[in-house]
Amino acid sequence: MEQINIYSGKKAISRIVTSADFRDLASCLEPYPNIYAIIDAKVAQKCPALKQVADVLRRRGAKMMEVEAAEETKTLETVMGICGWLLENGADRDALLLAVGGGITTDMVGFAASIYKRGVRFAYIPTTLLSQVDAAIGGKTGVNFQKYKNILGVIRQPSFTYICPQVLESLPQRDFLSGVAEMLKTFIIEDGGNYQKAADLFFDISSEYHVEVMMYGKDGQAVWTDLLKKHRKTLNQLIAAAARVKAGVVSRDQFEKDERRKLNLGHTFAHAIETLAQKDGGERFETKGVTHGEAVAMGMVLAAKLADRYYRKDRNEPTELEGRLSSDLWDCNIPCFCPYTIQEMAQTMKKDKKAEGDKIHFVLPKAIGEVETVALTVEEVCRMMA
Repeated sequence: MEQINIYSGKKAISRIVTSADFRDLASCLEPYPNIYAIIDAKVAQKCPALKQVADVLRRRGAKMMEVEAAEETKTLETVMGICGWLLENGADRDALLLAVGGGITTDMVGFAASIYKRGVRFAYIPTTLLSQVDAAIGGKTGVNFQKYKNILGVIRQPSFTYICPQVLESLPQRDFLSGVAEMLKTFIIEDGGNYQKAADLFFDISSEYHVEVMMYGKDGQAVWTDLLKKHRKTLNQLIAAAARVKAGVVSRDQFEKDERRKLNLGHTFAHAIETLAQKDGGERFETKGVTHGEAVAMGMVLAAKLADRYYRKDRNEPTELEGRLSSDLWDCNIPCFCPYTIQEMAQTMKKDKKAEGDKIHFVLPKAIGEVETVALTVEEVCRMMA
């Protein structure tokens, strides 16, 4: 077990526990007398590793509620439903809300905990790679509103986040790869030698998967599960490394006044892509839709293109970085070509929650491990990327 702290000044205000299994969960829950667990219904049905979690919760007498976690249900109505359930079950100010699920679940439960009785404690057990390396770390909570992502929410830190990569072995391949994009994003911001290590790992996994499934006709999910078990040690190391990067950034800038903005690499484009896909039913994508991680992958390539235009205005061909990101993402089997033009995304980007006046803080990658935040208007971006 490893513990990673998030600090406010010199005070630890949240902790991230990484463990190969759930044997340390009981001790993490010990200080909390009344536990209310909100669990993603799909995860409860499909993740065998969560049986250990359920056993711990039953021994503690925890009350449990299942929710439908999807972008369509990531709403105030669902949050109000959680608050109503808490009220019906006598949850007081000493309650601990425990979210078990991916980033949608942790976002909603963290938001519910922040407003129920003016704030109760909460904790997370993230069950997707995306939530383990990004969404469940740092205290951002929120819901979608009027088809705009995470436009309502607060920043408030969980008491703890328990990361166990064992739960990923039953995660569908596409959902797992969505998290790979966020992991690569983290290492583009702060490398430490981990970007290439991650790109190599997921290229190897993707290659082995295609050999076993395409050439030998084996069952895809079984092959995928076996490959994650085979590479579990390296995967665990990379997840912990990504968590350390994000915890460090959040400790230095909890409320996104400066450095934390870097974590939004690719996200202004990504949120516009997701909003447009929701409006048109995702018909422009080969997969008939887009995951958050896929949108982030597309957004990072667009950010690299914007960086090219911003820093080297006389250049039109792709830079080495733009080409490298595209190649690495494709090698990991993550689609990264955006089907929307910059002009189509413009109006949606103007409503980005990170906008200040008429400018948005775009994160521009200059090299692996080096990014810069630049305030630009959407009109300036459109001119540079036309």
